[in-house]
Amino acid sequence: MNASASSCEDCSSRSRHPPRRSRGPVRSLGWPEMESQVAMAPKEPGIHRQYRGRTIRVAVVDDFPLLTDGLATHLSDDAYSLDVVLTANSWSDLVSHPEFPTEVTVLDLNLNDSISIGTKVQALRAAGSEVVVISRHADPATVARVLSAGALSYVPKSEDTEELVLAITAAARGESHLPGSLADAVTLIGDTPPTPNLGRQEQRALALYSSGLSIREVAGRMTTTEETVKSYVKRARRKYRDVGIDLGSRASLREHGVREGWVDAD
Repeated sequence: MNASASSCEDCSSRSRHPPRRSRGPVRSLGWPEMESQVAMAPKEPGIHRQYRGRTIRVAVVDDFPLLTDGLATHLSDDAYSLDVVLTANSWSDLVSHPEFPTEVTVLDLNLNDSISIGTKVQALRAAGSEVVVISRHADPATVARVLSAGALSYVPKSEDTEELVLAITAAARGESHLPGSLADAVTLIGDTPPTPNLGRQEQRALALYSSGLSIREVAGRMTTTEETVKSYVKRARRKYRDVGIDLGSRASLREHGVREGWVDAD
């Protein structure tokens, strides 16, 4: 992301601010190990005045080290009043870091770990960290699902640093911020189907299978039998079907895996 020289008025005119949402109860996450761990370019003068104030502690999580390092450098600019105290390239690195949790977590949609984005968002909120999701994907259905799961903001990686800073500072206040390019997603919030309550092994099997692995390969990854994997996948698909989501084909399953952050579109 490159820093933008557009004015703050331009930033706000391109953005939408959905109403603040209450945290509400956080259901069991189905990942015991997670639950236990959870218990830059020159800038023109005057353009960043709105960011000045107390320092916000931020975590940046992406599976590409170059991206996390670059974002940490940009966001740590004195003009933003952000303190990136934690960078991580995996979910386990994040939740085991001594600085975890931070006020705001900038979280990549897909960390290639078969844990759904909804589960991660709920875990972070339960730990007291607001969430800004970043991704190369910006289809309205995916954005709406992420926001419905509890993330306060969603910023495509095609946006500039200013948009991410606006999202982080809004999240620190408990408010949402979306770039204007995602306005269509706002209308879908609340219309997304409920997420079924999958068991941990069901979710893992479905996520691995959605990545293109065969049943035999999934069984090898999970160190179990092929019949057990088939049972996990069948039960998971039935639970999705019960809430109105058909994952009967490999194509629909992969598409859903991309939306959930289980697998990368590439």
